[in-house]
Amino acid sequence: MGSRSFAVAGRVLAQLRRDHRFLALSLLVPVLILYLLKVFFDAFPSPAFKRTSVVVPVASFIVHFLTYVLTAIALVRERTHQTLTRMFVNGYRQGDIIVGYLLAYTTLATAQGVIVLTELSILFDLGAGGGRLFSIYLVIWLLAVISLSLGILVSNFARNEGQVLPMIPLVVIPSIFLSGLILPVARLPEWAQVLSRVTPLYYACNLLREVIPDGGSLFNDVGSLLGLPVYGLVVLTLAAATLRERD
Repeated sequence: MGSRSFAVAGRVLAQLRRDHRFLALSLLVPVLILYLLKVFFDAFPSPAFKRTSVVVPVASFIVHFLTYVLTAIALVRERTHQTLTRMFVNGYRQGDIIVGYLLAYTTLATAQGVIVLTELSILFDLGAGGGRLFSIYLVIWLLAVISLSLGILVSNFARNEGQVLPMIPLVVIPSIFLSGLILPVARLPEWAQVLSRVTPLYYACNLLREVIPDGGSLFNDVGSLLGLPVYGLVVLTLAAATLRERD
């Protein structure tokens, strides 16, 4: 499976290099949104909260949202162009295709994470050392990879780009309200606290809020540290299991 997966990844990377619009949306849109976020927070004359405790989780949500949506649309486009069908005909298996696409888009997510963290450091003066910056980057990167897997999973149930659009709120809206991004999860009803575990942003926000303070560490919340990659493996397994040769 290894060589076939790398072959798929190579083809997808070559295609991405030619798709300048997709690259611009993936890499430049987060830059613009973070700048607007800086303008928004600068409008507060005396904020009652520490900016970094809000800005970093919001930045992770931006990565989560864009990566999920763009990946889902890109994969549906592959289906409508019969690319997936041709790979199945040539003997590729579900695992080969899923891992290949994940490898290729993870390369893009890696670059996206570096750009986002660099801009955060410049605009908001995170004041974090190398170890803490790496921890923040690791969380954002893991969330981006999981968002890729979610995009792949959702694309398996859509026949065209238009059918992806109604599925976007199914992931995005729970991420906003149930992850602790706006309101601490502990203040929500018990049923909502349980439901919050189905969004990966919940684990990411928990980890980021442990890392941001001085002396913070990812290991302060081992449950979320383990929950984030486990969530990704489950989604990736479901994506491989539901990938179909034909609609």
